[in-house]
Amino acid sequence: QVQLVESGGGLVQPGGSLRLSCAASGSIVRVNAMGWYRQAPGKERELVASITSGITKYADSAKGRFTISRDNAKNTVYLQMNSLKPEDTAVYYCNVGVVGGYYWGQGTQVTVSS
Repeated sequence: QVQLVESGGGLVQPGGSLRLSCAASGSIVRVNAMGWYRQAPGKERELVASITSGITKYADSAKGRFTISRDNAKNTVYLQMNSLKPEDTAVYYCNVGVVGGYYWGQGTQVTVSS
């Protein structure tokens, strides 16, 4: 089994920044893809950013504002979010692909409001 622990969400004013972290632990042979998704109320879960073998991919809404990175030694993925907007408000989930399957974090709430 693989466990994912997310942290870093919270309440921030428009234009502010947050950094999300997701640490994977457990029976991990090798971590392949790592990514962040989000789900706003009444909307479907959507990809925000992903990183696989050093190659990053961003949703159009995240380009230029968010940066995904990973620490392979710690099996941890980060999402640096800058210039946050009210429309970024959502529950953010990390997703990690390992040999044997994909796993989801429990989600962390990000609220952007004045």
